[in-house]
Amino acid sequence: MTRAEVVVVGSGPNGLAAAVTCARAGLRVQVLEAQPTIGGGARTLDLGLADGIVHDICSAVHPMAWASPFFAQFDLAARGVELLMPDVSFAQPLPGGRAGIAYRSLERTVEGLGVDGGAWHSLVGRLSEHHEQTVAVALGDKRSIPAGLLPRGVGTAAAFGAAVLEQGTRAWDRRFVDDVAPALLTGVGAHSISTLPSLAAAGTALLLASLGHAGAGWPIPRGGSGALTAALVADLEAHGGEVITGYRVTTFEDLPPAHVTLFDTTPRTLVGVLGDRLPPRHRRRLEDFRYGNAAAKVDFVLSGPVPWAVPDVGRAGTVHVGGTRAEMVHAEAEVAAGRHAERPMMLVSDPSVVDDTRVVGGLRPLWTYAHVPAGSDVDVTEAVTAHIERFAPGFRDVVVASRCVPAAHMSEHNENYVGGDISAGAATMWQMIARPTSAWEPYWTGRDGVYLCSASTPPGPGVHGLGGWYAATRALREGFGITQAPSLAP
Repeated sequence: MTRAEVVVVGSGPNGLAAAVTCARAGLRVQVLEAQPTIGGGARTLDLGLADGIVHDICSAVHPMAWASPFFAQFDLAARGVELLMPDVSFAQPLPGGRAGIAYRSLERTVEGLGVDGGAWHSLVGRLSEHHEQTVAVALGDKRSIPAGLLPRGVGTAAAFGAAVLEQGTRAWDRRFVDDVAPALLTGVGAHSISTLPSLAAAGTALLLASLGHAGAGWPIPRGGSGALTAALVADLEAHGGEVITGYRVTTFEDLPPAHVTLFDTTPRTLVGVLGDRLPPRHRRRLEDFRYGNAAAKVDFVLSGPVPWAVPDVGRAGTVHVGGTRAEMVHAEAEVAAGRHAERPMMLVSDPSVVDDTRVVGGLRPLWTYAHVPAGSDVDVTEAVTAHIERFAPGFRDVVVASRCVPAAHMSEHNENYVGGDISAGAATMWQMIARPTSAWEPYWTGRDGVYLCSASTPPGPGVHGLGGWYAATRALREGFGITQAPSLAP
C-alpha cells in the first residue's frame, strides 16, 4: 500500500468506525493492530475449550449497536449482520425462586412487575418510546446539543435528567414498593462497575433499560460479536483501506508517517507513544485520567442450558446475577474498597438462547463477567460458579470446561483494559462528561493531526462506534478541509 494519509492505532469498534469514515471520504487509510486478531472489544474466537465452540472475547450483547447513529447509517443488516432478538432483554434472578424479567415488550414487563409496574413504566416508558432522543442525550459528544433534540426532544432530555438524579441518589427507592423492580434496574446500572447509587450508574441503567423495550432490544449477533468487526473491515477494505495485525505501536518512531493519526487507545497509551511531543499542560491532563475497577472473565462450555430456577430467566440474552438491590450495593462497595465480594456482581449471557449456530455437538458457550478490584489476579471461577448455582441449582452438573482471565490479565488481549477496566476509564459522572479531559474538544490531543477516538472519549464505553465517528469527522474537517461527513450507506 502507498503511504497512508490516515493511520488508526487500534482496531476496536471505534478505531474501525474512524477508519471506515476516513476511507469513505476518499483517503488512504491504514489500521495498525497489536493483537494477532482484529476487533478489540468485538472479537469471537475459538479458545480451545471444546471443538467448534467459539467465545466472545469481550462484548457479547449489543443494545448500543442497533441504537447507534453510526451503525444506523452503516446499516448492519444490509451487510449480512443478523442481530438476533431475545424475547427477554435482561433478567435478574432473586432469592426465593423469584426474578425480575425485562421483556422486549414494555407492557408485559409492567404487568410482570405487579405493584411496581406503574413505577417502571413512568421511569423508563417515555425514554423507551422516544429512544432516539434518549440516545441523543446519552450518546452525544457531551460538548454540543444534538440536532435531534431540538425542539421535540427537550422533554425527553429533561425526563432523562430527572430520572438520573432520582436513581443516582439515595432517593432511588422512593418510587418502589417491592424489591423486584429496583433490583432489575440496579442490575443494569451495575454495568458501570461503580459504587451504587451513583449518577453514572443511573445514566447507564436508564439508557440500557429503555433500549431493552425498544427496537431490537438487547440483541446478539448471529455467530458472535466478531460479525460486527467483519462487516466494518470488509467495508474498509472495499474502500481501499488496510488492517495490519501484529503491529505494536509503543514509541513515536513506530508510527508510519501520515497527515492524521487517530488513537483507539487509552490516554495512557497515547502519552506513552507521544510523550514530550504533547503540550505539557495537555499531557498532564491526560495523565490525570482515572481508570476504574475491573471485571474478570470466565468462559464456560456447557452440556445444556443453565438450569435457572425461574424458567423465563433462561429466555434472556443477558442475566444480571447479583441478587437484591441491597446485595448489589454491598458487592460493589466491596470492590470499590479493594476487596473481592463473596457474591460478586456478575453479567451472564448464553448466546444459544437465540443463536442455534453456537451449539456444536450438544455443547454451548456461556459468557460471564464478575466485578473485582482493579488489577486483581484472582481466579474467580469458583465464585462465579457458586453464584450462578445459587439461582440455578445443578449448574455445576452442566459445566464441561471453563477458563478464567483475571482482571490483571485482561489487558493481554486488549491493552485498553487497564487493570481489567473494561470501560477504558472510571465511570464517574465527571469522567463521563469530561472524558478524557475537560477540554472543549475531547478528541484533540494537543498535537496537530493527532486525535484520540477510543472508549476513553465521549460517549464512553459500548460497541457503538461513535467515539471513532465523532473524532473522524473532526479530523476530516481540520486535517483535510472535508466539511461534509461521507455517507456510510452500503
